Amino acid sequence: MNRRTLIRQLGLSLPAYLLSKQAGASFFENFDPVAKGPFQPSWESLQQYTVPEWYRNAKFGLWAHWGPQCEPEHGDWYARGMYEEGSDHYKFHLQQYGHPSKFGFKDVIHQWKAEQWNPEELVSLYKRVGAKYFFAMANHHDNLDLWNSTYQSWNSVKVGPKKDIIGGWAKAARKLGLPFGVSVHAAHAWTWFEVAQRADKNGPMAGIPYDGKLTKQDGKGAWWEGLDPQELYAQNHPLSKSSNDNGVIHSQWNWGGGASIPSKAYCEKFLKRTIELIDKYEPELIYFDDTVLPFHTVNDVGLRIAAHHYNQSIKRNKGKLNAVLNGKILDEMQRKCMVWDIERGQSNVIEPFTWQTDTCIGGWHYDKRVYDNRSYKSAKTVIHTLADVVSKNGNLLLNIPVKGNGTIDDQEKAVLEEIADWMKLNAECIFDTRPWKVYGEGPATTETAQLSGPGFNEGKGKPFGAADMRFTVKGDTLYAIVFGWPEDGKVKIKSLSEGNALRPGAITKVEMTGAGDLRFQRNNEALEITLPENRPALTYALVFKIN
Repeated sequence: MNRRTLIRQLGLSLPAYLLSKQAGASFFENFDPVAKGPFQPSWESLQQYTVPEWYRNAKFGLWAHWGPQCEPEHGDWYARGMYEEGSDHYKFHLQQYGHPSKFGFKDVIHQWKAEQWNPEELVSLYKRVGAKYFFAMANHHDNLDLWNSTYQSWNSVKVGPKKDIIGGWAKAARKLGLPFGVSVHAAHAWTWFEVAQRADKNGPMAGIPYDGKLTKQDGKGAWWEGLDPQELYAQNHPLSKSSNDNGVIHSQWNWGGGASIPSKAYCEKFLKRTIELIDKYEPELIYFDDTVLPFHTVNDVGLRIAAHHYNQSIKRNKGKLNAVLNGKILDEMQRKCMVWDIERGQSNVIEPFTWQTDTCIGGWHYDKRVYDNRSYKSAKTVIHTLADVVSKNGNLLLNIPVKGNGTIDDQEKAVLEEIADWMKLNAECIFDTRPWKVYGEGPATTETAQLSGPGFNEGKGKPFGAADMRFTVKGDTLYAIVFGWPEDGKVKIKSLSEGNALRPGAITKVEMTGAGDLRFQRNNEALEITLPENRPALTYALVFKIN
């Protein structure tokens, strides 16, 4: 393969290609793990991909974004924040565990036992709530593999709970008939853990290095004797540009802006870890917490994993491709090759290709303060989000934070039970549906928030009210999901007015799920539906079947 062809297939600029060569990205010339099949590790080949119908029909998945950072129960990115002097996580860590020079994140892992974890019990609950697929986190930026990893000694079977977390989740999901997915976040440990190379600038511990520079030789007599902290922290490299700025990592997420470029060995190891994860646990869904794919602008590791994932799915399913692969900030071409993921946000249009919102009812990692402040997202918010996403050709992946011990709390259970109650009556307007000609109507459609980077427009638009609604369709039935009970007892759907080009044919019947047939009239302004006298228990998302 000549250089021009290589650059084109990787989707790299020449400077990025040269950086990748400096970093040893050519390791793939000596290691080719891609399973045989129709997909090759190039964007041209991946454009053969078609989103499987089961995923288009599924609409709703639940996610356990759970790992050792849930042990302190102090929120997301704990393993980074505990090394940021003066930060909220740092202050908590000093009080709870001691100074990070003496008690680092490796020691937090050691305390994590997951002693009450019952994967079948949780997945069974999620299925009853309405989830059509289940995701488990396979590793985070903290670099701990949550399975019996051949290539990463820091794994949950060898340290911490000493359990095969992914194995347990996969067994439960398959027993309960839910497609299984894994989220993979570890590509960024290289820069994410740079904070562990620091030392305090102030106070009695000023100048004493944190544990991010420790080596295997330093472990003699310690609980981690025989393990190499560098295998976990991945910090045997120069710092990124402006590394002392805690926020700069966000502008370097795509390995630009002065990010330290990962070594050949680091990238090859990530590839081997992820290929093993796919081959050993056979997930149908993979979510990458990366811009496009892991190391996208540096090398073709992500492309190779994508091709392998698709080819293995075809092999497992006797010639049928059931696989889904999620990535962020995709361009138009890339959205043909995989499923675009929007983090904590939604598109403002009906997308031509199936996409996904991933969000959470609290923080990504469990945070006891969310519980104490009773600040979880309500079932109402979740259902509104689900209806909005589905109306625009999307799926919703919802994380329910799991405590360090492997359980969820009573407030989370209450949210899930309320979603289950709504689903009992109204699931037909969500599952197996497709978008209508317009996604909805109402005041909130005129004041939407634009996406920021990978998403993050959630909750920034005009709040939903009883005049807002979303549409889905199944066969000849149109569903209108109305976000509240109008004070005058009348639902007015302007998109279905007499003679409206969106629905020129006659409307013969209108039902409300759980209440039967309703009286309606159609005039030049709207289809006007008279609500029943008896209100249902959950009035924040009323579902009307229009035939």
